[in-house]
Amino acid sequence: MLAQLLRRAIFAQLVLGSALAYWLHARGTLSTLEAWALVCAVPFGVMALVDVYTAVVSRGPEPWGAWVQSLFGEFRAGVTIFLFRQPWTRKAPGVLPSTGTHKRIPVVLVHGYLCNHRVWDDVAPRLRAQGHDVLAVNLEPLFCSIDRYAEVVESAVQTLLTHSGQQQVALVGHSMGGLAIRAWLRSHGSARAARVLTLGTPHVGTQVPQHLKTQNGIQMTWKSEWLDTLTGSETAAVHRLFHIALTPQDNIVYPQRAQLLPNVTATVFEGIGHLQMCLDPRVIEWLKEQLAEVDTARVAAP
Repeated sequence: MLAQLLRRAIFAQLVLGSALAYWLHARGTLSTLEAWALVCAVPFGVMALVDVYTAVVSRGPEPWGAWVQSLFGEFRAGVTIFLFRQPWTRKAPGVLPSTGTHKRIPVVLVHGYLCNHRVWDDVAPRLRAQGHDVLAVNLEPLFCSIDRYAEVVESAVQTLLTHSGQQQVALVGHSMGGLAIRAWLRSHGSARAARVLTLGTPHVGTQVPQHLKTQNGIQMTWKSEWLDTLTGSETAAVHRLFHIALTPQDNIVYPQRAQLLPNVTATVFEGIGHLQMCLDPRVIEWLKEQLAEVDTARVAAP
């Protein structure tokens, strides 16, 4: 569903670019080569404008150097994910078996708002090489209550446990994906969850301006009633499962330093943007280290 939506958006941008290029070429303003370059540049320009706008709106009292670094990194991540990966997927995600020599905790990967499983293209191979069976979900429908995604996560957990023959999984959520995991824990309990890792998740909500009032978007607004109720329903034992990663330069979920859960310490990554968290090597290494801790603890347990 998202892939089709993105393909249509890219097509519309190319049509717009073609009309503009034709008009400028007819006036003699552009050569034929320059006109073609303009057509191809329009989707990249739209991505750059979105990133600059969100970065300016979200910028807090952070160093300029880190802010500029995150702006360029987020543009590269947006181009990679929204132009070259997500629009062109046609297969439903399935279990990706481990390619490592040691069998480790299986991992469910849960993407965020207006994304699909292709955001994990950098993460999944690294986890598989470390010995993890991996299953990345698609959260659909795109615009609904986050509570409905609990069943998508539940289906993935059941599939992965059956495939691996293990009793527990680790879950990794980016952005809204972390909230989908929390909704799953509320609906299905925590017995099958060994650890939950979240990247840039709006645990307290985001202050990003909403131009599209969707149900899940409203649930993610700053200190929303849904988020307050969700946090109030969780026990200390559930919160102990969580390990949070955030970036102060997050251009979508902000203020980032506030995105905490009670008694949960966050790991801070400076100089990267919101989508970039799914591609950044430092964040991927952090995920691997966190999952290795889970396996070490399981081996040590009596």
